[in-house]
Amino acid sequence: MSSSETPRPAHDTRFYLACVGIGLLAGLLSGLFGVGGGTVIVPFLVLLLRFDQRLAAGTSLAAIVPTAAVGVISYAVHGSVAWIPALLLAAGAVVGAQIGTWLLPRLSLTVLRWAFVGFLAAVIVSLFIVIPSRDAELVLTWFSGAALVVLGVVTGILSGLIGVGGGIIVVPALMVLFGTSDLVAKGTSLLMMIPTAVSGTIGNVRRRNVDLAAAAVVGIAACTTTALGAWAATLIDPFVANMLFAAYLVVIAVQMALRAWRGRPRPAGPADAAR
Repeated sequence: MSSSETPRPAHDTRFYLACVGIGLLAGLLSGLFGVGGGTVIVPFLVLLLRFDQRLAAGTSLAAIVPTAAVGVISYAVHGSVAWIPALLLAAGAVVGAQIGTWLLPRLSLTVLRWAFVGFLAAVIVSLFIVIPSRDAELVLTWFSGAALVVLGVVTGILSGLIGVGGGIIVVPALMVLFGTSDLVAKGTSLLMMIPTAVSGTIGNVRRRNVDLAAAAVVGIAACTTTALGAWAATLIDPFVANMLFAAYLVVIAVQMALRAWRGRPRPAGPADAAR
C-alpha cells in the first residue's frame, strides 16, 4: 500500500457483522423515507469501523446503487414512481454535482453547512403545514419539467458541496413545491439517485475511494430491508409519515450543525499571535 492510500480496516468477523447491521438499518430508512441511506452508512462506517471520511462516502455511494434499485422496484409495484420526472431530476443532478465540486474550494464550507441547516429547518416546518394527498400525482408540463431540472441541478450542487444525499432535498421539494404524494416523491427520489450514484461510484473506484467488500455487504444487507421500509411507508398515514420524516431531518440537521460548529474559525491564541 502506498503512503498516500487511505488505511483500510481489517476485514474480520467484526467488520462484516458491522457492515450487515449498517446495511439493515440503512435499507429500512431508505425504503421508508426515499433516501439513499448515506446519512446512516457514512457516520456508522466512520464511528464503528474507523473509515476515513472520503472512503466512507465512496463506499456509501456504491452501496446505495442496489439499495435504491430495490426501493424503486418496491415503489413501482404500487405505481409510485414518476419515471420521466426522475430522469429529469437525475440529468440536472449530474450537472449540478460537477458545479458543486467546482465551487467547493471557492466557498466557505462552514457557512454552507449553516445555510443548509437553515434550509432543513424551513423544510421541517413546512412538513407540519403541507400534508400531501396519497392521490396527488406529479403532472408533467413544460414548466414543471424545467423546474424539475432546476431542482436536480440545485440538489447536485449541494451534493457536490456538502455531501448530502438527494433524497433529503428532493422528497420534501416534490411534496411541498410540486404537490406530489409522499409515496410518489419517495419512489421518484430513489430512481433519481441510481444514475448519479453509478456515475459517482465509477469515479470513486478509479480513485480507490471505495471499499468494495464493505459496499457489497452493506448493499446486500440493505436490499433485504428496503422493501420492508417501502411497504411500511404505504401503511403509514401521510401526516404521521411527514412527522417521521421531519424527525429524520432533525437528526441530519443536528449532524450538519455539529460539523459546522467544529469547523468554525477559532480565535487566535497566544501561540498563534507569536508566529
